[in-house]
Amino acid sequence: MPLPIPPTARPAAPGRYEVTQRVASVEIVPGTRTEVWGFDGIFPGPTFDLRRGERTTVRVRNELPVPTSTHLHGGVNPPESDGYPTDLVVAAGRGFRPPPGEHMDHDTVKWTFHSGVRDYVYPLDQPAATLWYHDHRMDFTAPQVWRGLAGFVLVRDDEDDALPLPKGERDLPLMICDRAFEEDGSFRYPSKDRSLLVRAGIDDDYMEGVEGDVILVNGAPWPVHEVAAVRYRLRLLNASNARRYQLELTPGGTFVQVGSDAGLLAAPVRHQRIVIAPGERFDMVVDFSAYAVGTEVTMVNTLGEGAARDVMRFRVTRKEKDDSAVPARLSRLEPAERAGAVATRVFDFRRTGHGSGAAWTVNGRRYRPGVPLARPRMGTTEVWRFTSDFHHPVHVHLAHFRVLSRGGKAPAATDAGWKDTVDVRPYEVVEVLVRFTGYRGLYMMHCHNLEHEDMAMMADFEIV
Repeated sequence: MPLPIPPTARPAAPGRYEVTQRVASVEIVPGTRTEVWGFDGIFPGPTFDLRRGERTTVRVRNELPVPTSTHLHGGVNPPESDGYPTDLVVAAGRGFRPPPGEHMDHDTVKWTFHSGVRDYVYPLDQPAATLWYHDHRMDFTAPQVWRGLAGFVLVRDDEDDALPLPKGERDLPLMICDRAFEEDGSFRYPSKDRSLLVRAGIDDDYMEGVEGDVILVNGAPWPVHEVAAVRYRLRLLNASNARRYQLELTPGGTFVQVGSDAGLLAAPVRHQRIVIAPGERFDMVVDFSAYAVGTEVTMVNTLGEGAARDVMRFRVTRKEKDDSAVPARLSRLEPAERAGAVATRVFDFRRTGHGSGAAWTVNGRRYRPGVPLARPRMGTTEVWRFTSDFHHPVHVHLAHFRVLSRGGKAPAATDAGWKDTVDVRPYEVVEVLVRFTGYRGLYMMHCHNLEHEDMAMMADFEIV
């Protein structure tokens, strides 16, 4: 199948966009129909192509049978527009009572409900970067993202524009995720309650996370994209619920990394392969002039088996003039120095309890909305030490960070630049230098294995 390119969202007025979450029937597996819950009824949703410093309001209208909360992943936003999991939009005319779930040991008066629509305000006071938006509803993030509630946000600025990196049709956002399907083409997901209204949770066999056997890129299974023998910028996003990928190009190719989660690197970094965990983004340049016209280049996942090993294919079909380049210097990044940190905190991501009482926890605690585990001060930096018992991609809202160490050693080559999500491997310690700028208020961190998140592996922090 050809690689789809999500449509670009068009403003309803200067600085204002409107998008509707609704049910739609689409063809994903050829010859079958799949019901998706999509922004504007498509999966992925429309791409928001925005500029740094241009304050943007996105009105989200919910016409789905379930509540939603929309989070701009990587965004530096005021807390009321962050997509907090108990700040919900309920379709007009529908009643809603939070069902029993993993997080219900708290006062439900802390929940907020919006009837029909919700305006999210994004100041965009942050560097150019590849961000994404997705549902963030309490207890049900995993099944609702699985059904399609995700899309790209590309933030651009003058610094990025001035670089001779590939542009236009050679600048490709690639949302990689896995899904499973029933024989009739419908999504297969092991929810205890398919309505997602009465009971939270998944079958016990999937405590470690849900993986599918079909790899989608921009919503199409194992797609093919025709390219010229020139450089392309590939904005790679792992939007899977739980699957990690180790991406390689075959026949042998090289990724040149120019950006991370939160923006440009200081200088390009070359990789033969990259591991990308759920929630992470890698901004890569691939030079297809290294291949003869007629070559088919496959992006493979060497952590996968069978059908899950292939991701997508690039078909080199022609020669064209290429005026792009990857400069030796990309951006100015201040050194990541722990000496200026005002505090060191430890956050342990671990499964606690046994059997039906087991939960994924942070510092041994199930998530309790509104109860912060830390109160960092605005304008400071802190060292946060993440420890784990499993693969936990840790995502911090609002506050971007630099990786200081991994397993007591230097960061991995793929840890470069400002990040908002870091892959913490089993029984590993990852130290990050977190910068608290932007806005005061209540934010959160959590595991971006979405099943772990839904099973209480989240924690609040409050910037004061």
